[in-house]
Amino acid sequence: MANNLKGLFGPGEFYKKALAIAVPIMLQSLIQSLVSLVDNFMVSGLGDVSMSGVNVAGQILFVFMVYMNAICMSGGIFLTQYFGAKDEGGMQQAFRFKLALGFAAFVPYLLVCIVFPRTVLSWMLIGNTQAELILDEAEKYIRIMFWMGLPMTLSVSISSSMRDMGNVKTPLIITVIATLTNTLFNWLLIYGNLGFPRLEVRGAAFATVIARTLEFVIFIVVYIHTKPAFFVRAKDILKINGKLFWEILKKSVLVLFCEMVWVASETITTALYNGRGGADVVSGMSSSFTIANLYFVALGGIYSATGVILGRTLGEGNLDGARQQKTWLLSGSAVFGVVMVGFGLATTLLVPVVFSRLSESAVSICRSMVTLMALLMPVWMYLNTQMAIARAGGDTKMGAYTDAGMTLFIMLPIVFVLAKYTDVGPVILYCGVKLVDVIKLVIFHFWLKKERWLKNLTVQDT
Repeated sequence: MANNLKGLFGPGEFYKKALAIAVPIMLQSLIQSLVSLVDNFMVSGLGDVSMSGVNVAGQILFVFMVYMNAICMSGGIFLTQYFGAKDEGGMQQAFRFKLALGFAAFVPYLLVCIVFPRTVLSWMLIGNTQAELILDEAEKYIRIMFWMGLPMTLSVSISSSMRDMGNVKTPLIITVIATLTNTLFNWLLIYGNLGFPRLEVRGAAFATVIARTLEFVIFIVVYIHTKPAFFVRAKDILKINGKLFWEILKKSVLVLFCEMVWVASETITTALYNGRGGADVVSGMSSSFTIANLYFVALGGIYSATGVILGRTLGEGNLDGARQQKTWLLSGSAVFGVVMVGFGLATTLLVPVVFSRLSESAVSICRSMVTLMALLMPVWMYLNTQMAIARAGGDTKMGAYTDAGMTLFIMLPIVFVLAKYTDVGPVILYCGVKLVDVIKLVIFHFWLKKERWLKNLTVQDT
């Protein structure tokens, strides 16, 4: 038994190194989540309808952020391995890729936020009894949030590249500054404190735009001043290595497909949940995710740490070491997932405090959802680590074929059937579709055993 455990778990120094990467990323996300919680607390004071409008509009921003994260994941697969190989030219090409694909998203983002926001947002409220009132608030919010698109694209590209190199402290500090700014302007502009105009949901949007713009300015100053290994002068941004760009793009297509299928499924299922009642359902479900984000931070931290550690090891050409680290990371994530259940359940205590001004029905839905998601954390933590391992070595097919395939052909049909032919509430509906993740975990286990991820991409693609 002792020998088996010794093989499953790595030395303390290994986990210390992993946590040194993961914890600052978790803290960065936790700070953002706490600010989001404060934002939602402030907006909830305007009532269920305003709260629902902000969160329905937030779904558009969620799609944009998932796209950006998928692009940065794809470029990061290569940037991390080139960092391990000490190849600055390769790192710069990976950074150019992030910028190019990030700017490509700006046109559709413009169309959704400015040209026809109400039409798109209405898809999220089919069957909702208070749809028109919610859409009025959502439209006010999304038209202002358009202005954060370009600054966010640059900030996320720089921030993710720093983390790919293991520099997690700088993005953390900048995030603290930006999120505190967001909180301050929320307080000033939502309710009109200290002589500022009372803008309500518009105030929440303006606060976010101001904070994101400040974040962008600080990242640019740091980027120019420190000149990290991926640094590219403005005049050289278009100096793209076509062959390498194509290699990254081939990998990114599958990552992007997987992430977009996921975000589309989340958007569709959210629309189905929203149709199970009125503003109380929309505000209750959305507020539950605001609370759950306090422990979801663990998923991003472990994912990033896994990618950085394995990517660097693979880039150094140490395949045997990467194989061993894979086992250690999976075992560690399993334990960490169980620990996060307790933390997640503890956050239910915040629900009646933070969202006391919502309706009783909304608070009940929120509490039930937070409990359910906390209990699912071990499965999600393990799945997240499995995905990070596969992508660290460029195996993007696992996510595209298995994850996206099961979402399209199993999960979505289940949720449509449950929504159409049963009267179950939104929480039971959510539980029914998320149990599919257990099947994914088993399939991922056998896929990783084939070791398609065990590759040094810096040798194959240069």
